[in-house]
Amino acid sequence: MAYRELLPQEEKLLGLLISRASSLSIPDNWKTDLMVESMNDGGMGSLRLLPSNVNKENRLFGKQISEYKFLDSDDIEVIASLYLDQNNELFEIDVWKVDFSSVKQFG
Repeated sequence: MAYRELLPQEEKLLGLLISRASSLSIPDNWKTDLMVESMNDGGMGSLRLLPSNVNKENRLFGKQISEYKFLDSDDIEVIASLYLDQNNELFEIDVWKVDFSSVKQFG
């Protein structure tokens, strides 16, 4: 899959997840040149994140820094989690809808 720019609803969700990450200081310009790649998750909306200053090769999961729970438009719970890589750079948004169906609308 190819990297692309954030869609407006993805940017809003990522901004919310970053605002909930109180234990870490993410630069205010986090969306400058940030590219994303949709992940093969059955349409739930998970994204691999690639800040402009990071090499996409050899990146490893580091830690979860925030989580947000919301109801999709069909009233099914969705959990979105923000992860950093081993170097504390934005790494991934994991989106999981509890019934494993496609997410219709973020938060």
